[in-house]
Amino acid sequence: MAAIEPIGILELGVDDAQAGLVLSTEAGWNQNEADWRFFLSRGVVFGVRDGIRLVATAALLPYSAGNAWISMVLVTADFRRRGIATKLVDACLDVAKRRGLTTWLDATPAGTSVYGPLGFIPTLQLRRLRLTKPQEANATRQLSAGHLEVLVVRDASAMGFDRSTLLSEFAARSGSRVASDAQAMALIRDGRTARHIGPLLADRTDQALALIDAIISSETGPWLIDAVHAHDEFLNGLVRSGWNIERPFQRMRFGPATVSPAQLPFAVAGPEFG
Repeated sequence: MAAIEPIGILELGVDDAQAGLVLSTEAGWNQNEADWRFFLSRGVVFGVRDGIRLVATAALLPYSAGNAWISMVLVTADFRRRGIATKLVDACLDVAKRRGLTTWLDATPAGTSVYGPLGFIPTLQLRRLRLTKPQEANATRQLSAGHLEVLVVRDASAMGFDRSTLLSEFAARSGSRVASDAQAMALIRDGRTARHIGPLLADRTDQALALIDAIISSETGPWLIDAVHAHDEFLNGLVRSGWNIERPFQRMRFGPATVSPAQLPFAVAGPEFG
């Protein structure tokens, strides 16, 4: 395919989950097949094929109150620098415009330079951290089983809109759990390469850090968390505890502001989900 050749964009279906997983695995991302099936069944996922091979994707995941998330913008290595990603994002924006949705995404530094000219404006920043040091589970440290209904309510307050469908699907997966400790609670789920913690809600930094300590003491890692940069004491506490910052993300919005979060989460569900 030459750069000047037309790009044929297709809407993908659930049967494309494994092909999508090949793309995200090539990029080194943490999504598993269950994540792809959620996007393909609950969202709108566009793709580009070279023959039968899936070479690029972008997804639009509608939420409530006129909001949606764009993610899974992936192009295999030998098809990059041809404008494919931009065309796929444009396809997502076209759907969002027809549905009257404000769109959000969490961009890497390279992505920020692409999305800015499209009209996305920056909002908050995230930091992805990884903890890989093997740890022995501490059976004496007991975590309470959190209530999904409470997590959904607190998440809606933090995001400014309801994501009960997403959180319920996460919680129903094998290996997932909602954990709570004092006034902090978080959802823990499997990823392809690491367990992911988030969203994490708490009233205070010390509560959030105590919950993280209890989680990583209750089972072995490795772990990933996407922390909100504005909570600098929380971020610094993670680093002091051995977490390593892998990369930044810039949250960006296209369209009018539709939400007024009451309180920022300490960590989010992931850059692909918000």
